[in-house]
Amino acid sequence: MAEKIDAHHHFWNYNPVEYSWISHDMEAIRRSFLPADLNAEMERSGIDGVVSVQARQTVEETGWLLQLADQHEFIRGVVGWVPLPDPRVQTVLDRFAPNKHLKAVRHVIQDEPDDSYILRGDFNAGIGLLRQYGLAYDVLIFERHLPQAIEFIDRHPNQIFIIDHLAKPRVRDGVISPWRERMRELARRAHVYCKISGLVTEADPLRWTEEAVRPYIDTVLEAFGPQRVMFGSDWPVCLLASKYGQWLQIVSRAIADLSPDEQSRVMGGTAAEAYRLNA
Repeated sequence: MAEKIDAHHHFWNYNPVEYSWISHDMEAIRRSFLPADLNAEMERSGIDGVVSVQARQTVEETGWLLQLADQHEFIRGVVGWVPLPDPRVQTVLDRFAPNKHLKAVRHVIQDEPDDSYILRGDFNAGIGLLRQYGLAYDVLIFERHLPQAIEFIDRHPNQIFIIDHLAKPRVRDGVISPWRERMRELARRAHVYCKISGLVTEADPLRWTEEAVRPYIDTVLEAFGPQRVMFGSDWPVCLLASKYGQWLQIVSRAIADLSPDEQSRVMGGTAAEAYRLNA
């Protein structure tokens, strides 16, 4: 039986200055979340391993996440942050890349005031270095960024990209187009993968329903196929709207009609391939 991998979660030692994005209406996650907390969730849900994703844009956090991965066998990979637009970024990559747990990097594009930030020359120069280090790149955007993201991805045909949270469609408003058509277009690029994660917090956290999020899951399964789709919990952010096991059950039901091999891909095989977890 293939391992079950949660391809997207976060750790943090909470303080209100470093995690200012955790607002006062996010009381459920205004505390620290550490490996012991996640391990308890994993044991209840039958998850074998995880990929830890950056929550702060600092090299200090990247180093901390790699230390946690060195200490905890169930952390199979880390998606860290490095200063991609900085002309000295290669020095930072040289520092972190020898650690076998660094599998990808991410920049919080969704928070940049410039919607075309992802097309900046200095940022793309940094992206151009990743392949020589064997690193993937996690794309964190809102739906409105999809046209720029497609142009960006086309500049790097040999780079592995992983779309976080289905590119954050407007689930709260029940809007599926043009997100659906743009995701289908994006899926035509074989070097792009997609995570089924983060949907319940894009919906109304208090009033969402499984029926409301299901069309978005079905769209990416149809567009990318099980070979390029992976499960992610987005824990602990998901706790604003859903328990860990509840989200896992929703995804499990969404893939129930797939073959056993296809279900295995979504629940672990795709993540293992995209992030080179066995390398």
